[in-house]
Amino acid sequence: MTSSPPGSVRSEWLVPHPPADSEVPPGLNLKAVVEFCVVSRARLGYAGGMLWKKTWAPEAELALLAGIMAAFLFGVLAGGLLQHEHVAGFTDSEGVASVLLTTLSFHGAAIVLGTCFLWSQQSSWREALGRTGWGHCLALSSVVLVAVTPVLFGLKWVSDFVEMHVFGQVEDQAAVTLILGSKLWLRAYLVFFAVILAPVAEEFVFRGLLFSTAKRHGFVWSGRVGVSLLFALIHFNVPTFLPLFVLALALTWLYEVTEGLLAPMIAHSLFNMGNLILLLVAEKYNLLGP
Repeated sequence: MTSSPPGSVRSEWLVPHPPADSEVPPGLNLKAVVEFCVVSRARLGYAGGMLWKKTWAPEAELALLAGIMAAFLFGVLAGGLLQHEHVAGFTDSEGVASVLLTTLSFHGAAIVLGTCFLWSQQSSWREALGRTGWGHCLALSSVVLVAVTPVLFGLKWVSDFVEMHVFGQVEDQAAVTLILGSKLWLRAYLVFFAVILAPVAEEFVFRGLLFSTAKRHGFVWSGRVGVSLLFALIHFNVPTFLPLFVLALALTWLYEVTEGLLAPMIAHSLFNMGNLILLLVAEKYNLLGP
């Protein structure tokens, strides 16, 4: 497929059905799924744009990042102060109000400020999600997750093994501890956060903003690696650092291949959902360690 100027509408994107050569060949494989997803964008019937080809005002990008970081720091500082003052709901970092403040100060701010940013740049979430349809993104995301999951589990096992022999124990993610010890309604909110809020906010910030900016300025490989490292670091957990780094590389690949945020958001959501299911099943059948 040849490229078109940003913002232009190619005629084949507007036909009601994809061309005949877009049928998935017998014997499903990753290459076939990728080609099918890319060629079949015609089914959507609207034109989008790759975020790394958008000409955004640098000051607007900096203002967005500054706003998100300011909201996050405000949440951390306010939570710590309220916890120190023993305000109801902030008795510790796992209090109800503490959880809401912590999750919304970054992820909530990223979505709200990101929406304002897209509007100010004559863009929209529809454009950010890309042209590839939901079904195609779901299929490709599922194939990618199936392919990388053994690698992720292997890296997690190696990380746990090393940490156990170096520190004598394995550090659980704060989110895992919080979910296991929470009440039903708070657990329901945390599931919503993990499956919906976190994938949308984090994919917009890391793939849609940071990686797109790096790629637009010619830093393609350093952007892929650097943004993936940052994604793994912000989860603040040593055993999951390597698995999350590899996952972030896969999410970046999905973003580039589908030219939109929808596929990495779906993959991110499915990954979190799978981990939640495994965690809850392990809890139900007493398979968790001491």
